[in-house]
Order: sequence, then C-alpha cells, then structure tokens
Amino acid sequence: MKALQCVELAGPEKLILSELDDPKPGSGEVLIEIKAASVNFPDVLMIQGLYQVQPPMPFIPGAECSGVVAEIGEGVESCNVGDHVFVMAGNGCFAEKIVVEAARVVLIPKEMDFPVAAALPMTYGTSLYALKQRADLKPGETLLVLGAAGGVGLSAVELGKAMGAKVIAAASSEEKIKICLEHGADEAFVYPSGNLDRDQQKELSSKIKELTGGQGANVIYDPVGGSFSEPALRSIAWEGRFLVIGFAAGEIPKLPLNLALLKGCQIVGVFWGAWTMMFPDENEKNFKELFDLHAAGKINPEISDRFSLEESAAAIAHLKDRKAKGKVIIDV
Repeated sequence: MKALQCVELAGPEKLILSELDDPKPGSGEVLIEIKAASVNFPDVLMIQGLYQVQPPMPFIPGAECSGVVAEIGEGVESCNVGDHVFVMAGNGCFAEKIVVEAARVVLIPKEMDFPVAAALPMTYGTSLYALKQRADLKPGETLLVLGAAGGVGLSAVELGKAMGAKVIAAASSEEKIKICLEHGADEAFVYPSGNLDRDQQKELSSKIKELTGGQGANVIYDPVGGSFSEPALRSIAWEGRFLVIGFAAGEIPKLPLNLALLKGCQIVGVFWGAWTMMFPDENEKNFKELFDLHAAGKINPEISDRFSLEESAAAIAHLKDRKAKGKVIIDV
C-alpha cells in the first residue's frame, strides 16, 4: 500500500510517500480501506515532535479517516466487512489502509459521504465536548470563537448556534469572517494576523466588549493561543468559561491568574482525546448527537481544500501555513 511516512522530525517537506506491506488485523482489530482522511493541527505538531503524544519513528501521520471495513480480526463483533466507518486512530491515516483496535471504529450513517465523515470526528467531537461537557453552554449566552474560520473554529460556530447561543466569530480576514457568517455566526470581525502588540491587544478586548454590550462573552473558545488569549480573557463576562483548545499561533500564553480572580471566571482545559478514552460511552452519545445535527442540517463541515494521497505533505503544509478555511481533506 501507499502511505505518507515521517522518517525524521521536521516540516512537511521532509515527509516521503512510501510503498509498504499491507497491514493485517490481529485479534480485536479491524482493517479499514481508507477513502478519505482529514488534516488537523496535531498532525502539523506531531511530524515536528511538538505534540503531547508522539508515536515511535518512523510513523504515518493522520489522526482520522473514513472508509470501508475490509477485514475483521478474531473476536470483533462491533462491525462487519462492508460497513462504512470513521476511525480516530491518532496516527496512521494518510495511507491506503489502516489497522486499528475495534474500539476506535465508529459506524457512520450510510447517507453520509466519506469526506464529510472524515471531517467530522476531531473538530466537531472536540467542540461538542468543549461547549457541552466543559463549558455547559446555555441558550442565550454569548460565545466568542477565536480562529473561527479554521476546522475547530467553524465547528464551534455551528454547534454554538445549534445550542442556542449568540455566536461572535473572530478571524484574520474578510474572506474568513464571510465564511463564519455563512455558517451561522451572529457577529463577526477581523483581527490582525501575527503577533499582536499591546495596542492591538487592547483593541481586541475593546471590540469584544463592544459586541457584547460591555458585558463580555460568557464562553470563549480559544484554539489560537499566543498573544490573542490574554486580551480575550480580559473581555470575558463574570463567571465566564475560557476554553483552552490549542495553540495555532505557536506560543503557549502565560495568562495572569489575577484575571480569573477578578472576573470570577474559569480557565478550562479541553483534552478531548483523553476524555474519549476515559468515557467512551459519553463520547458515543456525543457522536449520535452530531449525526442527528448533521441529518437535520444544523452542522455541515466546510471542506475548503482537497488533496490526493500523493499531495498529502502539501496538505499538511497548507494547514501549517494557516491557509485553510475549514477542513483540509485527503482523498485516498
């Protein structure tokens, strides 16, 4: 089979497309013929050795994919050959085939196409867990989404709207906020790209307060980090919840904890991957909710760019360079 391999920890330009032996499922495992895979920010970090979980070298990047069950190992009863599924593997998805534990395989509705199924798990799974289990977002509350035109950002915009919140989207260009408004944001504004200076940080806080009538946002969804986090936190409402999703800006911010005291707010970590392993039944319920929302037309992943497996290193570079608006899909 063809597969993209990381043979040294570096940027996407060092990845190589290799021809490998087809994998075989063992006891409790499933062989998936991959149809589509999606690119996520952890893939960008993992190939550089910067992610919190690091597979042994060499490895195949790609945390999630969709496809068809081709073979099942001894003892597997949760799926059958021919089932349409998505897989949350952590790595190994930028390939023609993958073997995973049966527990990582989720059946998808037959009417859901493979690119959508590949785009759904990590972004929408993360955002539903963040907004529902971690923030307890209520109808009528205000949700601010930073980096709102990215994969997780757009999923948070759609889910926040579906949960009855007023959604304010912040992104780095007019083109990006247009996409946010098309996906249900009530308000959207452009902030500067790159590292914010002190005046730009003050402008960001002021803009958020202006759009919330001086009250601040009840929930802040932050996948960006860097110089954006502190001004966002300064504009949070009393007893607000600040969701730490990730650090796309590259720098992990050092937030002044006195702000948590003065605002009576919570700074809440969101590690969806760990939660799925500790609470698989709750995660299954979340996916059922996501399937229902998709069937009802309330969520729909924005697939902005599609690459072939041969172009998968370029797909990772596209996300790394923050050119993506929505999800980047690899058609296998």
